[in-house]
Amino acid sequence: MPLTRDQAQHRADDIQAFYREVQRLHEEQALALGNEQLQHLQLHHQDLLAQYRSRFDIDHTQQSKRLSLSMRIVSLLGALALVASLLFFFYQFWGLFSEAAQVAILIGFSLGSLLLTFVIRQRDPSGYFSKLAALLAFACFVLNISLLGQIFNITPSDKALLPWAALALLLAYSCNARLLLIAGLACLLAYSATRLCAWSGFYWLDAGEHPENLLPGGLLAFLLPLFVSQVRFSGFAATYRVMGLLALFVPMLVLANWGHGSYLPFSADSIENGYQLLGFAAAALAIWLGTRRDWVEVALTGQLFFIVFLGIKMVDWWWDVLPKYLFFLLLGLVAVLSLLVLGRMRRSHKGADA
Repeated sequence: MPLTRDQAQHRADDIQAFYREVQRLHEEQALALGNEQLQHLQLHHQDLLAQYRSRFDIDHTQQSKRLSLSMRIVSLLGALALVASLLFFFYQFWGLFSEAAQVAILIGFSLGSLLLTFVIRQRDPSGYFSKLAALLAFACFVLNISLLGQIFNITPSDKALLPWAALALLLAYSCNARLLLIAGLACLLAYSATRLCAWSGFYWLDAGEHPENLLPGGLLAFLLPLFVSQVRFSGFAATYRVMGLLALFVPMLVLANWGHGSYLPFSADSIENGYQLLGFAAAALAIWLGTRRDWVEVALTGQLFFIVFLGIKMVDWWWDVLPKYLFFLLLGLVAVLSLLVLGRMRRSHKGADA
């Protein structure tokens, strides 16, 4: 199997940790490596790190890791600034152009930004500039579809979500850009919700009034990494799982407090109670599954929504009944109980690893 950037970065991190531990062991006089052995190891590791830096542009020191984080933040802010600049440019001068010029500008911006993205991708091994250009290309395409619809007075349709999703996913996989993967998945989840709404006999724009429309798409997004490998792409599998969980938990949370938005033929109170129980069970399952499979993002998302569901129920039950000091004391006791349960899970997980 070919080496991926994540694997190369993990190997580089292991090499750094190895030399730190060797230094400690020498100081503790628990290990005595000869100079010849140590030099041989250093030469081998230097060659490896040089290859990884050349092929993957990895961070081979802690300082370069911190600089990479800063570059990611700056890249994101720069992309958002360029997108905002593009939006304001269109709204500032759009009315001054003829219809033909407007169409030409839209097509030119979309094609030009897409071509620029792929040109930069070939010359930017770090990926920071290509991701910035890719986000700009996606914004241009979204504006293209939206404004062309206004120019030619096309009836708004949820089908615009499909080309948006297709381009976002293409750019995400081409540039290893998780932000664009999130955008593409959001478009697909929204489209699946509008289609289910339309098939149920409602207008597609009313999809938000029936949160259950998101549940099938959310389940599919969560399960997809189990069947389609995402190993070559950094953080993509985790992104699928988190987006899937959000598309599952948010509708449950809404329906647990607003039963009138459900398709189910029961009373609003019954629907709310049912989704409250389902939310607790799904959050507990996510915590267990995330801990079992070492999916940190799944466990954290499950814990977050379990706390949200529990907090809402505690407010419903006791906010108007208990004095405020007793209510917050009860919250503190629940937090202590949660720590005990999580600590037990942690110890059992360590025992299983051993």
